[in-house]
Amino acid sequence: MANQGEERLEQLKQKLTPLQYEVTQRSATEPPFHNEYWNHFEEGLYVDVVSGEPLFSSRDKFASMCGWPSFAKPVQPDAVVERPDYSHGMIRTEVRSQGADSHLGHVFDDGPRELGGLRYCINSAALRFIPKEDLEREGYGEYLKLFE
Repeated sequence: MANQGEERLEQLKQKLTPLQYEVTQRSATEPPFHNEYWNHFEEGLYVDVVSGEPLFSSRDKFASMCGWPSFAKPVQPDAVVERPDYSHGMIRTEVRSQGADSHLGHVFDDGPRELGGLRYCINSAALRFIPKEDLEREGYGEYLKLFE
């Protein structure tokens, strides 16, 4: 069984960039303001870079100015798993993808009240963005309804 785990990690090292691997598999954090989606507001869907599972919609993204992409909620409540995180001398809530168990970032309760009050602060390196016009072609057509 250990060999299967090691084999999976080797496959991910081949598939992902070094930063994507460090973030999703080793719970690293990319630099603020120097990542792909922190200031990206095109309409579309953000999926797990490892598994492709849908995670967040651009409709729920907001400018938090924290340096990372911020979302009010996941595209589906069970798309993410929340876990206590006591690392770095802090008490936080880690967010991981349900299917691939990828580290995504953290959730905080300082988001806009009108959007529910949460801020899912997510590493760009954990995400792949699919523009609205490409959803059908890439197999995510059922999510077009989010943009009506």
